Amino acid sequence: MIFFLLNVLLALAWAALVGDFTPMNLLAGFIFGYAALWIMQFVMQSSNYFGKFLQIALFVPYFLWELVKANVRMAYHVLMPLNKLRPGVIGIPLDITTDAQITMLANMITLTPGTLSLDVSTDRRVLYVHNFVVDDPEAFRQEIKNGFERKVLEVTR
Repeated sequence: MIFFLLNVLLALAWAALVGDFTPMNLLAGFIFGYAALWIMQFVMQSSNYFGKFLQIALFVPYFLWELVKANVRMAYHVLMPLNKLRPGVIGIPLDITTDAQITMLANMITLTPGTLSLDVSTDRRVLYVHNFVVDDPEAFRQEIKNGFERKVLEVTR
């Protein structure tokens, strides 16, 4: 966390030195700060910041791709009136344990069109999700566990 704070401070310092606080200039400062911190990690204490940053950088396009796929799937079902919807609620057993991880997973599911996180069991081991088309509940469970849940575990470890 300290490396992230240092990176933000370096980005702000860069923008102050240049005299322009535009988003592109702050991004450039963040990238330059990241590079400087990466070089300095060999002198300072070692950190997992650089590995986490890469995981988050890979996580964002993954989630955007899943979002696009869900939107296309939803548009198909809306535009094809003869297509029968088979809504259902599926319980997904969780490997994640913390409140932050569960919240992140539930929000990712809810942000994806056609799915909605409904509830978490009191022991926090099962997440109940509503899906607008449930052909195979087990396939849906595996899709969430091998997709979103695995990515949440990677980013939050």
